[in-house]
Amino acid sequence: QVQLVESGGGLVQPGGSLRLSCAASGSFFSFSGMSWYRQAPGKQRELVATIASGGTTNYADSVKGRFTISRDNAKKTVYLQMNGLKPEDTAVYYCNRAPDYAMFAWGQGTQVTVSS
Repeated sequence: QVQLVESGGGLVQPGGSLRLSCAASGSFFSFSGMSWYRQAPGKQRELVATIASGGTTNYADSVKGRFTISRDNAKKTVYLQMNGLKPEDTAVYYCNRAPDYAMFAWGQGTQVTVSS
């Protein structure tokens, strides 16, 4: 059974940075596009960033130029470097396969709170 474990969230002031990590189990990782998603209170989960198996990346307009997604296939880990954080980035962040793949069960996510 595939498990996705997110970590690295926390409380940060506006303009600050955080680096999220998502460790995956299973042999699928190297062959699968992976994405970060987020869900703010009272809102639907939204796609934040995607990295293809070959390394091509895509970002939501709201985070473009501030967030960077990367992956380490040997460690079966995907990262999200978040710079220039804004209060509107406050959400629970999750990783999972990219939208054009069948999703795995969602992990517990990691809370990111941007506040002064």
